[in-house]
Amino acid sequence: MSLETTSLHTELEAFKSQFQAQAPQDVQALMANATQALQDSGLADRALNVGQTLPDAELINAKGDTVQLSDLLKSGPLVVTFYRGGWCPYCNLELRAYQQHLAEIRDAGATLVAITPELPDASLSTSEKNELAFEVLSDVNSAYAKQLNLVFDLPEELRPIYKSFGIDVEAHNGDGQFALPLAATYVVGSDGNVASAFIDADYTKRQEPSEVVAALKRLVTS
Repeated sequence: MSLETTSLHTELEAFKSQFQAQAPQDVQALMANATQALQDSGLADRALNVGQTLPDAELINAKGDTVQLSDLLKSGPLVVTFYRGGWCPYCNLELRAYQQHLAEIRDAGATLVAITPELPDASLSTSEKNELAFEVLSDVNSAYAKQLNLVFDLPEELRPIYKSFGIDVEAHNGDGQFALPLAATYVVGSDGNVASAFIDADYTKRQEPSEVVAALKRLVTS
């Protein structure tokens, strides 16, 4: 396997190892149990998947402008990746990796967007921090991700732990909003049908951008 293919995976695993070396064991156990419970819930199995049609939506970008997904599909395939928030280090690693592959995605005729439950002010900070040249769209109250069966609530037992890390989810998502999306990335044909889907209840795992580029190339040649 090439270094390019493993680069995001390597960065994610390196951060995970660093976290495990520093975080208290009881905290790690609570977080691991929550991830296992989410995996056991079967939510990922019920999410939008290959062969289904991506629902249309109007979402707000980081500048406050409205973006309609069906409009983006008029110019070709669409890559949609969901992330939890700019407070999530795994999400930031993923977003930067997709930025590095943005030229390849565009060369394949596709548009890339990232969707987050963060409010526009927070998503703008995420976009600027990671120097992203693709749209970051706010899914207020996770309304759109709920249509795709991607949403879960951050467990109450984890909320004080996140606060101890300096993570205020409500400050990013809005008062009382603890809904988060699964790690999910879709490649959608210009007909609106999902050609490739990556969905994982473990937030430390993300799809390699090179796999998305490969899926786009297959879509173009099919």
